[in-house]
Amino acid sequence: MDNFIRLDASDNVVTATRPLEAGVSVENVVTTSMIPRGHKLAAGPISAGQPIRKYAQIIGYAENDIAPGDHIHTHNIEFRNTEMDYEFSTDLRPVEMVDPAKRDTFMGYRRKNGSVGTRNYVAVLTSVNCSATAARMIAAAFGPEELAQYPNVDGVVAFVHGTGCGMAGDGDGFEALQRVMWGYARHPNHAGVVMVGLGCEMNQIDWLLESFGLEAGPLFQTMNIQDVAGLRKTIELGIEKVRAMLPIANEARREPCPVSDLTVALQCGGSDAWSGISANPALGHACDLLVAQGGTGVLAETPEIYGAEHLLTRRAKDAKTGEKLVKLIRWWEDYTERNKGSMDNNPSPGNKKGGLTTILEKSLGAAAKGGTTPLNGVYKYGEQVTEKGFTFMDSPGYDPASVTGQIASGCNLVAFTTGRGSAFGSKPAPCIKIATNTQMYERMHEDMDINAGAMLTNGVSLEEKGREIYELLLRVASGEKSKSEGQGLGDYEFVPWQIGATM
Repeated sequence: MDNFIRLDASDNVVTATRPLEAGVSVENVVTTSMIPRGHKLAAGPISAGQPIRKYAQIIGYAENDIAPGDHIHTHNIEFRNTEMDYEFSTDLRPVEMVDPAKRDTFMGYRRKNGSVGTRNYVAVLTSVNCSATAARMIAAAFGPEELAQYPNVDGVVAFVHGTGCGMAGDGDGFEALQRVMWGYARHPNHAGVVMVGLGCEMNQIDWLLESFGLEAGPLFQTMNIQDVAGLRKTIELGIEKVRAMLPIANEARREPCPVSDLTVALQCGGSDAWSGISANPALGHACDLLVAQGGTGVLAETPEIYGAEHLLTRRAKDAKTGEKLVKLIRWWEDYTERNKGSMDNNPSPGNKKGGLTTILEKSLGAAAKGGTTPLNGVYKYGEQVTEKGFTFMDSPGYDPASVTGQIASGCNLVAFTTGRGSAFGSKPAPCIKIATNTQMYERMHEDMDINAGAMLTNGVSLEEKGREIYELLLRVASGEKSKSEGQGLGDYEFVPWQIGATM
């Protein structure tokens, strides 16, 4: 491998593939200082105020004159809010759909409503933080010995959070929490659900049932601590309810299901300079393979497509879909401004250490997770995704909050790319983790399912790695445990996005 990568002929930076000392020849320039692995250097002179280009796109502007071979990073790049002339539906590439008779299958749980699960949990959901202890204790009552009697049940899991009261009873925050609760209550990876509230909270369980048409039954039960008459009795009743559900949940059996029943959350965290070069494009190719089978990929993290959204609007199936995405961008610009923040508060310190300098650079790499097919839908946080193909869901860039929304929207699998090494996992949708570089993969092989760094170190093609990711998704959907599942991750990663004031 060369000591640098140039991603496009129009770029005026290249990326170092190994640490470079001062005085090293790189293409047609000589390094003027130490360049860390994954960081950028100027491929020619760049005058102050001139755009800095990577991926054939602007990632920032020179704060001062930059000499050929200079290290380019936070010390000499200026971020500016984007000003785009958006185009809609100008880059629509036809999808070569696989003949339905020849489509791949996986072994899933077919539910009565037609949805398909990749796991078979019994969930204990909370409407408010005040019922979190009760939910945890109910779930904790079911240990390995008892669950061994129900081999088709993946476990009893509590989904608790820190909100549900001290909030407005309408508006963005309340509606988002209600969508998350409904999405988890009806998620195909849940065989049964017990919902636990306090009774006096703002986020009333009865309102949820009325708004979304949920009805009590053998596999869906609700209760409030105040009505049951205290914490101890609530825990005892909850255990009784779950215990009654387990034999019924255990009757579920996996059966062949078409890949069109898969909805995959496309996620990244702990990104580095290689994310947009290896793992994210490879996941994008896997998404293209999924879409060709009639399946669905859901990209999210709106602040982390900022500066790349114009590439997605060009792929929007129509102007209305593209305009919904632009509206989300404008909302985020206003949201950060009124909270005295900046769209460039991301990349994080770890991202920057890995070579990412501005949110524009990070976004251009992150958007690659969405592959190349048309953008068929744009959704609110936690809103049910109804379109097939490649879609987008609004969310913050904070991984647990973003994935929580994607799972609520119906994702029954999660694919998570990482360059720095993220210790993330999720329930009820299993998560596979894809390393962007071989060095980190070898250091954290117990946490990583796939090494996309082999694209850089071993010459593995984008298509080969994308196919590997796609095939692993099918195996995990069929019951194979991912690395994060094997380590027990997922019990603390349920984090609904809190929008608005806490009062």
